[in-house]
Amino acid sequence: MSKLALLGGSKAVHSESGDMFKWPIVNQAMEDGVLRVLRDGNMSGTDITKKFEQAFAEWTGAKYALAHSTGTAALQCAMYGLGIGAGDEIICPSITYWASCTQALSLGASVVFADIEPNTLCIDPDDIERHITPRTKAIVVVHYLAYPADMDRIMAIAKKHNLKVIEDVSHAHGALYKGRMVGTFGDAAGYSMMSGKSFAIGEGGMMTTGSREVYERAIIFGHYERHGEITDEKLQAGTGVPWGGYKYRMHQLSSIVGMEQVKKYPAEMAEIDKAMNYFWDLLEGVPGLDSHRPAKDSGSTKGGWYGCHGIYKKAELGGLTLRRFCEAVQAEGAICAPGCNAPLHMHPLFSKEDVYGSGTPTNRAGYSGELPIAESIQSRVFFIPNFKHYRPEIIAEYAAAYRKVAENYRDLLSGDTQPDDLQGKWALTARKN
Repeated sequence: MSKLALLGGSKAVHSESGDMFKWPIVNQAMEDGVLRVLRDGNMSGTDITKKFEQAFAEWTGAKYALAHSTGTAALQCAMYGLGIGAGDEIICPSITYWASCTQALSLGASVVFADIEPNTLCIDPDDIERHITPRTKAIVVVHYLAYPADMDRIMAIAKKHNLKVIEDVSHAHGALYKGRMVGTFGDAAGYSMMSGKSFAIGEGGMMTTGSREVYERAIIFGHYERHGEITDEKLQAGTGVPWGGYKYRMHQLSSIVGMEQVKKYPAEMAEIDKAMNYFWDLLEGVPGLDSHRPAKDSGSTKGGWYGCHGIYKKAELGGLTLRRFCEAVQAEGAICAPGCNAPLHMHPLFSKEDVYGSGTPTNRAGYSGELPIAESIQSRVFFIPNFKHYRPEIIAEYAAAYRKVAENYRDLLSGDTQPDDLQGKWALTARKN
């Protein structure tokens, strides 16, 4: 009989996971703060939110921070703040969550998709220039699954072509690129802070920028109650009504949680980083499995390791499909699931849908052409456990499950009858035990 649990053997994971995957970590100060805001009836104010903005800006090194109801809103205000509008194009990686770019359509702009790198899973700098046209206004850089994108090359391309850069840091709070925090390279950045994210406050988002102009344009677009902060004379005449027609302020139950997260997240992030690196260190050299993490001597890190994934090399395991591999790891009692976000350039919204009844497709840029890595990535990446605590004994059991399946892959080949026709999901949801 095979050693594999899927084929009748015993499971590799036998310990109870407990709170290893529970997130966010809620402390007494967060609970007390939320109750205080509720009892004060201060959910819709801005006093706590402004303190949170200041604390977040100080932590990230940004000059300005503006809190929003969602990360989606934060990114849209970043786009408006940078002057993206009718007839413009933005370039975005095809493999990402839809909120990295879709809101540009409501500004009258179009989205052009670029391919990703096969190992970082971030936008491929070599593919960016292929998509630049006279209408290109900005590059949206997604630090996908917490892996820092190649900001040196991207910023050089932006400078060469006089393009703006927006960083989507929704997966990578606190991550470093060559020793510098992501979100501080481009002209503006947006962060999602919903409860599943690494920096979780319940629901909310943050926009950061080094430009007062971008900051004030973001305020006038969706923050009517803060128009008193506007100093630009060109904007002052239109104050009192949000120019976008949106009400994007963050409610202060989230803000008070954010105030506590700024204090405790760096320590939590460090423990997650230690735990996740230990997991991959245990699997170093195992055939078929590659870690999705920066080199240890690069000065780059993954922050809170949102949406942890690995890279699968089926040729090293006799052609075993990722679907079958994940099925076997799951049977061992570990977390493992195939795929990632579905490629956005293949969604009809970006090629043929007429959202606003104009008689033509809303995304005027249309089809971005073949993006071979994005179109084939689903059978090459897989979810792994996202440990929130460094507990070596438990982590070792999960790593043993992966190693066990990889070392006994031959036992799985005869039952490997389903093709790897994996499609991915438009919304990425991390698996839980």
